[in-house]
Amino acid sequence: MTRFLKAFVFVTLFLISAGFASAEERWLTLPEPAAMPKPDQSGYAPVNGIQMYYAVFGAGDPILLIHGGLGHADIWASQVAAMSKTHKVIVADSRGHGRSTRTEQPYGYDLMASDYLALLDYLKIDKTALVGWSDGGIIGIDIALHHPERLTRLFAQAANVTTDGVDPGVMTNKTFAAYIERSGRDYKKMSKTPDQYDAFVSQISHMWGSEPAWTKEQLAKITTPTAIVAGDHDEAIEREHTEYMASVIPGAKLIILPDASHFAMLQAPDEYSQAALDFIDAK
Repeated sequence: MTRFLKAFVFVTLFLISAGFASAEERWLTLPEPAAMPKPDQSGYAPVNGIQMYYAVFGAGDPILLIHGGLGHADIWASQVAAMSKTHKVIVADSRGHGRSTRTEQPYGYDLMASDYLALLDYLKIDKTALVGWSDGGIIGIDIALHHPERLTRLFAQAANVTTDGVDPGVMTNKTFAAYIERSGRDYKKMSKTPDQYDAFVSQISHMWGSEPAWTKEQLAKITTPTAIVAGDHDEAIEREHTEYMASVIPGAKLIILPDASHFAMLQAPDEYSQAALDFIDAK
């Protein structure tokens, strides 16, 4: 084999192996959500001065899915399809997100939690399991702290309980930057105020600068059966912080999703849904 041919074969094999490696690194990707199934019920609930978009799918013991910051309910499409086979699944757009409106009232996790509790009241749901991602997980922890009687179980993924749990490198992460850009495009398509994305981001950013700020003593009072969940390549939350949360919440189960990041529900939808259902349905 000539030197040129050997070099050609080496480069080809390297490119092929690199292609396989990159294909396996799903935690670097940001897949588009699947198409949302047709809801059995949807509309706008008047809660706390806003119009909150919601949709309901399936029948059975309820599961409330709460999306992360800048996102919207349709991100949960794969989970809705899987979970609604055996459960009533409720999704909604948090205040100012997606199709829901906002007011000039400052954002806070207590306020956002009260929005979801009011939505449950509107839908006449007394108690539910809750799957929350990022801000959704924080909202779930807020409800577990202040209204545990409304929850059966809490599956909190990519959440934090103090601001120093956020990885300082997140703002330079390419996957996270792509999510922010996509969220802006989705906002323009879905929002009733499509030209106010920057104002919305500015408003919610004030909350992110100081919340959440729960102490170890506060978290130790949680009685809701809780799973603290993270992708093993989460770009936004420090692993040590995730492990700390699981250690201080009584009886919390630590679940690490393999080859997944902050956006695990999009990168590993089947595994994510199964992990949540296994925890929620455990006897």
